[in-house]
Amino acid sequence: MTGRVGERAVVLGGSMAGLLAARVLAGAYREVLVVERDAISGRTTARKGVGQGRHVHGLLARGQQILDELFPGFTREAVAAGIPTGDLGELRWFFNGRRLSPGTTGLTCVSATRPVLESRVRERVAALAGVRLLERHDIVGLVADDAREAVTGVRVQSLEPGAGERAIPADLVVDATGRASRTPLWLEELGYERPEEERIRIDLSYTTRRFRLRDEAVLNGDLSINPVSSPSHRRGAFLSRIEDGLVVVSLTGVLGDSAPADLDGFLRWARTLPVPDIHDAVHDAEPVDDGAVFRYPASRRRRYERLSRFPGRLLVLGDAACSFNPVYGQGMTVAALEALVLREHLSRGEVDPKAFLADIARVIEVPWQFSAGSDLGYPEVEGERTVEWEASGAYMAALQAAAVVDGEVTAAFMRVAGLVDTPDALMTPEMVRRVENGSRRAREPLAA
Repeated sequence: MTGRVGERAVVLGGSMAGLLAARVLAGAYREVLVVERDAISGRTTARKGVGQGRHVHGLLARGQQILDELFPGFTREAVAAGIPTGDLGELRWFFNGRRLSPGTTGLTCVSATRPVLESRVRERVAALAGVRLLERHDIVGLVADDAREAVTGVRVQSLEPGAGERAIPADLVVDATGRASRTPLWLEELGYERPEEERIRIDLSYTTRRFRLRDEAVLNGDLSINPVSSPSHRRGAFLSRIEDGLVVVSLTGVLGDSAPADLDGFLRWARTLPVPDIHDAVHDAEPVDDGAVFRYPASRRRRYERLSRFPGRLLVLGDAACSFNPVYGQGMTVAALEALVLREHLSRGEVDPKAFLADIARVIEVPWQFSAGSDLGYPEVEGERTVEWEASGAYMAALQAAAVVDGEVTAAFMRVAGLVDTPDALMTPEMVRRVENGSRRAREPLAA
């Protein structure tokens, strides 16, 4: 990037999306101010502003690559700090109750808890020249020019007793406040339309506990165990090695099903999973915390790119633009991809919000179709099921069956799910042949 774009950029929200936005803004603005309601400096434990903070998080392979690009040596430092890593295709994956054959992808999975991963990113961002964290401040609203054609700042209020509201001028404001973003309301107050919203209601629940294993041999060297929920096997789970020699287990229920948080109920529920691996790993492990439950009612995509009018000097990204079903682990990686889009726009000079929003819509499209399309596999989930969706679903079912017997199919699928390769990689003549042969082989034991 050459030259400065402006004097001050204000980022609303200090989670991953906001931090990654601040990282790329730091090269274009003299000052980057990150406004956050929570106290975040030095924190490596879950906080109120990140509802899913205690639960298993996925940083997809493309997200890991971007973190290494934006923060050189990030993965190397994480490994040196004791954070477990492994190959994405060599984890213990189960789809439809059957284990996928491991396949080497060459893609690194960083198995850190969300608070620890976020803290490492935050430390790197806070060390950048011109970046400042404004913690324990509510975001009250936007400030606009007299014509309401451009945003000129934000109004904030400290959480300290007796503090008053104040305005902070800005040349650019970036909303990274997550799925609770108030930008639709702020647009309406400024005389603009709210964006259209697409929702896929899945009524997901996560119930999570951390354990210290009595014998790590039960994992057989695996970084994680993942019986993924599906319409045929609705209860799922994720077990991951994390820092400090612990494992974290999140039990997932859909459409209102939810695992109990108490230890006995947690273990009983784990026994109902389609495979015994999770229960076998933790049934005699030492619990190190109480259970926590997180509920996620619906995926939500705000179609800002379809608005005919949008104020200047205001951007929206991360979950504020699109909040994905977290079981697919897409949120942090999509935010990282959007940060690269922001960097590209900044390299051209002042950012045009409508052009930026159109570009991140293209980034969002593939992961949205992946997660929304998968959720529509549950008959109770409302949404349009096209002929194309039916064909795609049938092919993915065959692909997942083939992956049970063919590690090359597993590797290709994980590279696409990790947002490294495009879906076209699953439709090459060689892959179609593997899927046809593999799915037929996978059926043979059932027919015997």
